[in-house]
Amino acid sequence: MRRVHFIGIGGTAMGTLAVMLKRRGAAVQGSDRAIYPPMSDVLAAEGIEPFDGFWPEHIGGDIDLVVVGNAISRGNPELEAMLDRKLRYASLPEVVRDEFLWDAHSMVIAGTHGKTTTAALTAWLLQRGGLDPSMLLGGVARNVGAGYRLGGGRTFVIEGDEYDSAFFDKTAKFLKYLPDVAVVANVEFDHADIYPDLESIRVAFRRLVGLVPQRGLLLLGRDDAEAHALRSSARCRVESFGLDPAATWRAVEIVPMPAATAFRIERDGERFAEVQVPLLGECNVRNALAAASAAVSVGVDAAAVVDGLASFEGVRRRLETRGVVRGVTVYDDFAHHPTAVAETLSAVRRAHPERRVWAVFEPRSATACRRIIEPSLIEALAGADEVVLPDVYRSALPDEIRLSPARVVAALAARGVHAQHVSGIDELAAAVAGDARDGDLVVVMSNGAFGGLPEKLLLALDG
Repeated sequence: MRRVHFIGIGGTAMGTLAVMLKRRGAAVQGSDRAIYPPMSDVLAAEGIEPFDGFWPEHIGGDIDLVVVGNAISRGNPELEAMLDRKLRYASLPEVVRDEFLWDAHSMVIAGTHGKTTTAALTAWLLQRGGLDPSMLLGGVARNVGAGYRLGGGRTFVIEGDEYDSAFFDKTAKFLKYLPDVAVVANVEFDHADIYPDLESIRVAFRRLVGLVPQRGLLLLGRDDAEAHALRSSARCRVESFGLDPAATWRAVEIVPMPAATAFRIERDGERFAEVQVPLLGECNVRNALAAASAAVSVGVDAAAVVDGLASFEGVRRRLETRGVVRGVTVYDDFAHHPTAVAETLSAVRRAHPERRVWAVFEPRSATACRRIIEPSLIEALAGADEVVLPDVYRSALPDEIRLSPARVVAALAARGVHAQHVSGIDELAAAVAGDARDGDLVVVMSNGAFGGLPEKLLLALDG
């Protein structure tokens, strides 16, 4: 039996890959620190108990392969032991490619925002269409209760992450995924710890487009100028999706509802289907269009698209309702880029125009912690009635480049938005619970655990 060790098993993609390899018969183990839900729950359910912390003795002499997470860098004790002993090692995307993709019809779902939901939707539409796909996401799809699926069909739907692969390979993960179909919904500056500017991100996406074979398909977001510009780099068939009248796949007559969105899909100006998806916002309309167009490209018919969109249950931590206490609804959302923050707040606002919207945002990602995004973050948060910010997560950043919650709060106040900066998660939960009233919608946004704030907020409201 092959034995595989993961350095950094607590990451969503790393933990999911560990489970997939175990399901394929490998003996899997791994190390990490501070693993939090949902991945801690997923690993526990699979009987994988990670080592707490990184120690050389965790990697025994019987290990056949070490998978190195992209958050792991030189100086990590297990990494140094691996290199000293010259053990066979690989990055996560290399293992995914070599284990699952060479013989698959690979559908790579990429873009700065929305790729997890779009990939989950695509895989679900294929499943409802009888294709029995495999799937790998950076989140947990509620329809399958996991971030992966090992199907019997040839199609493999994979979330194409533009983040780097490993300390020894700083190129984007999605460049390893052998796309037969590539979806690029949008392209924006992000991952400031990896990409110095927007042009460097453009280069990564151009390289992805350059990997699609002539017989393949490139699906581009027509409403995003940067995504649409990738058309000139393609050597394959290109279609587009969006609200723009020029899109190949277009959504019209969009009707927002409290817990869903209805619209008509048109293909090349002709009616394709009347659909309803239990997701909010125009961002999710675009996600649904992308998924529908990708699914149709491999033979899924209109009836299965209608059924699949209607029965989709979403992805954990993508505007997920965590509870309602005293009439206050608490959402948990993964938004961490200003554009995603703006789209999330707009979705909630349009679905509930008469209710008060709170934005509780943690500046945590490498980009969100930086001063450079303050203007766009202020613009995004201005879409809320109440804004609460904690301290910046990456406090070690120099003052001259670190985002200032105080500056953001002051700028919002100047625009008439009630905003506050509260240090401490317990204090933050108490502040929101003390001011929230019946009918309020509290959107908690972070790409990390945020100190368990959604749960603490519900408890504070109940107290």
